[in-house]
Amino acid sequence: MDLHVIRQSNASPHIVRSLGYILTSQDLYICMELMTSCLERILKLVGQGLPEAIIGKITVSVLNGLNYLIESIMHRDVKPSNMLMDLQGNIKLCDFGIAGQLLEHLPPSVTLGCISYLAPERIERKPYDIRADVWSLGISLIYLAKFQFPYEQDTQFGMMLRILNNPAPTINPQDSKFSLEFCKFVERCLQKDMEKRATYSVLFTLPFYVKSDEEKVDVAEWCHKYINK
Repeated sequence: MDLHVIRQSNASPHIVRSLGYILTSQDLYICMELMTSCLERILKLVGQGLPEAIIGKITVSVLNGLNYLIESIMHRDVKPSNMLMDLQGNIKLCDFGIAGQLLEHLPPSVTLGCISYLAPERIERKPYDIRADVWSLGISLIYLAKFQFPYEQDTQFGMMLRILNNPAPTINPQDSKFSLEFCKFVERCLQKDMEKRATYSVLFTLPFYVKSDEEKVDVAEWCHKYINK
């Protein structure tokens, strides 16, 4: 699936480009454009939650990348380690090894993707659609904002029980570090009922996205402070 998705996605500036591939009798090697690091590693270099303005630019890029795929494909493994940044401040999605052809609703599956970021409907083995990726985006944004995962890390089974039984994670709007617009955006991503969760088209209209898309932020300058340490 990885090569098929990449070939379909080469025109998007929000998805890592394929420069070609080498096929042997046993292996497939895909040559990708050079990116500097993933957001998981950058977050650990920073050592604390990222500034909201940077998270805004990440949101714009990732959401546009996911939306580009929407005609036939959903990612199914949205998380910071699959969001890459280069020294020019470009942010792109990668790793389509488990991406799925998008039917009206995909058949139940809980075996694909990182448990920590899975939407409740996937854990319950219910049919799901692109809104499962929206949930994963919301969890990613909380982690990037707070450098703290919203669910206590233990066994995979314990993690699944927390996702199903605990209230949906939120960012407290009383926290002065974050704008109300950002808190509301995350809330719209993390509705446990898939039917109430925002689609990409709705997320594009929310104030946090609109502000982040229009705002001038030098992501490259910010990135250099940590990558060059």
